[in-house]
Amino acid sequence: MKAIGVIPGKKESARIVDVDKPEMSSSEVLVRVLRVGICGTDHEIDQGLYGEAPEGEDFLIPGHESLGIVEEIGRDVKGFEKGDLVVSTVRRPCSENCLNCRSGENDMCLTGNFRERGIKSLHGFMAEYYKEIPEYLVKIPEELSDVGVLLEPLSIVEKAIMQTFKIQERMKWKPKTALVLGAGPIGLLATFVLRDMGINTYTLALDPIDSQKAKLVTESGASYIDATKEPIPGLVEKLGNIDFILEATGSSTVSFQAMGILGINGVLALTGITGGDKKLEVDADHLSLSLVLGNKLIFGSVNANITYFRKGVKHMQNFEAKWPGLLSKLISRKVAFEDFKEALLRKKGDIKVIIEIGK
Repeated sequence: MKAIGVIPGKKESARIVDVDKPEMSSSEVLVRVLRVGICGTDHEIDQGLYGEAPEGEDFLIPGHESLGIVEEIGRDVKGFEKGDLVVSTVRRPCSENCLNCRSGENDMCLTGNFRERGIKSLHGFMAEYYKEIPEYLVKIPEELSDVGVLLEPLSIVEKAIMQTFKIQERMKWKPKTALVLGAGPIGLLATFVLRDMGINTYTLALDPIDSQKAKLVTESGASYIDATKEPIPGLVEKLGNIDFILEATGSSTVSFQAMGILGINGVLALTGITGGDKKLEVDADHLSLSLVLGNKLIFGSVNANITYFRKGVKHMQNFEAKWPGLLSKLISRKVAFEDFKEALLRKKGDIKVIIEIGK
């Protein structure tokens, strides 16, 4: 079968490769890939900055955001049928089978020796087929066939928001105002979830007020803020007490600015991955005092287990009912399998780029 392969550590090494079609066992499902989404991690892998090939192999099939259709099922598989639309989760348990991994929380792995589809030690979904065991597959309703490929990034949002509310069981908490920092796929999907929950939401990014991203924010009933005209440090005067901030920029500067404007009893969830070795001068005493006296909390969140994928399906259905067609507007470009290199090029105005693998 055809797949896209990269040599980890080698810049722009992606090419079409011929690999064997997966041979499934009686307990596995064979999935035909329909489409995959491109994210920042895929760009980093393509640039040779990240990625790890499976043991014994010299290349990695990337891609961790997918939508596929069940082609075959093993005789021992229950709950799936040929023709089911499915999305696979990404992370797999560590070899040590730590407390969290053996509890189904491989997104909270204690050892760091987990494997991830298309990223670390496991082939991903930029191929015509893959095989998987049922416990890592999520069914997608037919009415979500055009947008189901967005479920993986949505799962990241679901985890950050669900864990925020779990953490806030430390007190009586009814958030009124939320701020989302960044208007990429994670930021926009977070905006939609928060609006679906009825929370007054503001989304801040560098794009102008007439951009497609700003329009998507306002279509959901949220308010858009152009960061070039209204910088983060001055937002308290505009927004009042900010109960929840979700950071989705990957900027350490933005993260520390967010700490400075977080409201009393507020929570800041960091989801962006920062690289480099930037150093900042911080008003440490004032920041520490504000966090303590304000009962404020900051936490990081990465990856997601199947619980959050399933929650994401429900939210997608809500989005389609409330704002028909809004999710599909996140997909800014669709690229044919053979033109995959185009998908790996960052272009102005891109939100989510999709590679069409099959039909």
